Amino acid sequence: MAQYDVIVIGSGPGGYVAAIRCAQLGLKTACVEGRDTLGGTCLNIGCIPSKALLHATHMLHEAEHNFAQMGLKGKSPTVDWKQMLSYKDEVIGQNTKGIEFLFKKNKIDWIKGWASIPEAGKVKVGDDTYDTKNIIVASGSVPSSLPGIEIDEKTVVTSTGALELGKIPKKLVVIGAGVIGLELGSVYARLGAEVQVIEFLDVITPGLDGEVQKAFQKLLTKQGLKFTLGAAVQSVEVSRSKAQVSYKLRKDDSEHTMDADTVLVATGRKPYTDGLGLAELGVEMTDRGQIKTDQHWHTNIPGIYAIGDAITGPMLAHKAEDEGMAAAEVIAGKHGHVNYGVIPGVIYTHPEVASVGQTEEQLKSEGRAYKAGKFSFMGNGRAKANFAADGFVKILADKDTDRILGAHIIGPMAGDLIHEICVAMEFGAAAQDVAMTCHAHPTYSEAVREAALACGDGPIHM
Repeated sequence: MAQYDVIVIGSGPGGYVAAIRCAQLGLKTACVEGRDTLGGTCLNIGCIPSKALLHATHMLHEAEHNFAQMGLKGKSPTVDWKQMLSYKDEVIGQNTKGIEFLFKKNKIDWIKGWASIPEAGKVKVGDDTYDTKNIIVASGSVPSSLPGIEIDEKTVVTSTGALELGKIPKKLVVIGAGVIGLELGSVYARLGAEVQVIEFLDVITPGLDGEVQKAFQKLLTKQGLKFTLGAAVQSVEVSRSKAQVSYKLRKDDSEHTMDADTVLVATGRKPYTDGLGLAELGVEMTDRGQIKTDQHWHTNIPGIYAIGDAITGPMLAHKAEDEGMAAAEVIAGKHGHVNYGVIPGVIYTHPEVASVGQTEEQLKSEGRAYKAGKFSFMGNGRAKANFAADGFVKILADKDTDRILGAHIIGPMAGDLIHEICVAMEFGAAAQDVAMTCHAHPTYSEAVREAALACGDGPIHM
């Protein structure tokens, strides 16, 4: 059997990118994947299918609420749920087949099955054992749940089940006001479901800039989502395809119940390392069940690396991709690097929410002297023309040096706009550098320039 330079375990964004980069660097590479398709959670049951449904339902929202104002008259479209799911599946297929093509192009062997590591330098899949100089564990993550909740993926679902419900529920209860819960909650709210979000903390989207959190909740409430914050879910009981959610309000310990057709448990994700044999190997783990690595993504076992959701850090596909490329560079004897201070996060609701770097709350807790430049999309001509003037851009810069420390955007195309700031931060730019850069008119990106101007003498259009 072939001797490999690298075997990657898992073909999600971290794994397939690591495999491709290893092959590009001249390493004989294989990737182990037990699913019938490549791409991991992201392409099959995560990022890609959810964005397809978000796009489809946003088009429905535009037709129902904005077309008439633009002179586009006619009957609003009806929803063919089966066709929408079929469209979603076609998008998945196009993307997963694309990864398969890239594997063939780069001469990467796809070893089909589930892997274990009997010892350093060996990967076992089924009855076969493969020799390799290096192993990259990119096994990803799975949804986490709460005590007292049994997931059946029909009435009580994770994000996986929420992407393929048999019918659109009349009432959806979402447990958890994080990214996944709010994105999928938005999908079903646009489709006509009554959506109720229950969150343990007193704010939505924990960790985001406080001003963004408040504005975001107001906009989602305007769109029909309802929020119960500071609530600890105790149990979910299912009977006759209906569910009842029991919870306690943290402020007074009072007990309440809520009925639903479907309950989406969106309480985060946890590393998936089952069956790999890491404990038997003596691989060090963190208290949170993540694989412990050094600054070069190396575990305590020689020749075994780990990346992505299986290790510490934000569970983001692009973070895993960066680590995959970096780990490949390290194995090939080059210098792999990930700047963890410049990893953007995006929520693909409408409006979108995007952030990079530090929040005001973090800067205040550090005692860092900073200045904030803010610009509302109400002052942006393109946004007003497109019924997308909700939200703002906020740039945070060092008070003395003007160096950009973070940015927070809620508004149209926020997930694309944030990358101008990512590049600026990567080069150590000042807010003035962005402010002095010509931006095309009319574009949403002008709002970013205006926020940068607001860090100095002030914006023009506000």
